[in-house]
Amino acid sequence: MTTIAARRTHVPFWLVVTVAAALWLVAWFAALPLSIWLAFEVLGLEPGTQLGEAVAFFLYDVPKVLLLLTGIVTGVSFLRSFVAPEKVRSALAGRNAVVGTAAAAGFGIVTPFCSCSAVPLFIGFLEAGVPLGVTFAFLVASPMVNEVAIVLLWGLVGPQLTIAYVIAGLIVAIFAGLLIGRLGLERYVEDYVWKIRAGSVAIDDHPTLEVRLRDAWRSTLDIVGRIWKWVIIGIGVGAFIHGFVPTELVVKIGGEDNPLAVPALVALGVPLYSNAAGTIPIIEALLGKGLPVGSALAFMMAITALSLPEMMILRKVMKTPLLATFVAIVAAGIVVIGYAFNWLT
Repeated sequence: MTTIAARRTHVPFWLVVTVAAALWLVAWFAALPLSIWLAFEVLGLEPGTQLGEAVAFFLYDVPKVLLLLTGIVTGVSFLRSFVAPEKVRSALAGRNAVVGTAAAAGFGIVTPFCSCSAVPLFIGFLEAGVPLGVTFAFLVASPMVNEVAIVLLWGLVGPQLTIAYVIAGLIVAIFAGLLIGRLGLERYVEDYVWKIRAGSVAIDDHPTLEVRLRDAWRSTLDIVGRIWKWVIIGIGVGAFIHGFVPTELVVKIGGEDNPLAVPALVALGVPLYSNAAGTIPIIEALLGKGLPVGSALAFMMAITALSLPEMMILRKVMKTPLLATFVAIVAAGIVVIGYAFNWLT
């Protein structure tokens, strides 16, 4: 009798998954209107003011990024359970490093993730046995260049600058991936990432979908549990600068009379946080105020590929030497591209 009663009260796993997915979608679409309501109605802040925009940005981005992290980590972990890392490594063995790195960078372009939400896919790639350099090419390209930014930029500044932006982003991503791959820095990835991968390799008994999803959810809780505090701190810093750094200051720093304008704007862009599409209106305003094209592109690339929240999250999956190498290579590539575009235009 007890067994029959227990079976009657057991909730089917597919129903749990369906409800969870529905709640995720509701939370995703409610995040923006809820953040606006909280900032401007509940807290009584004025729309358009520095404080109001900073608070609204924070209230929207924290749940958005955490939802993306949860959804992407779960999805990647679930898909990873179907492919053994050995198969991925054997498929990539002997392949041209340039081709693999360029393919990863191209895949990054068609995945419209911001820098923070690209990190879970970065972890998933490593766990699946994808080489570190190839994985980094994706990590750079995904937030820096995506189809949303391409469409918006095409309409605002025309095809020539848009194509140049795409090529420049690919060059930085491929260069960063190839160089990091050559340096052999795998030992600087945090140990728990490799342990997760080892655990996924150990079981090869064709588990059911329910078991795969449960394992994926446990992996999600582990990874998100390690980094959620850093997400909130990083977005908080980015929101403050987002609301309180005026475009006039950016134009002043990046003026043509400043020979160090490009590296200065790259340094200024790092603490900011936005995706590529979100930076387009800012770049349009800066170009309208006379900021050189190369300086504007360097500023946008720094915001999207080297954001402070991303650095905080990455520090939880890689050690300081690898993170510093990544930042130095990408920043150097962005600076070179900024100067090149200023010279060409």
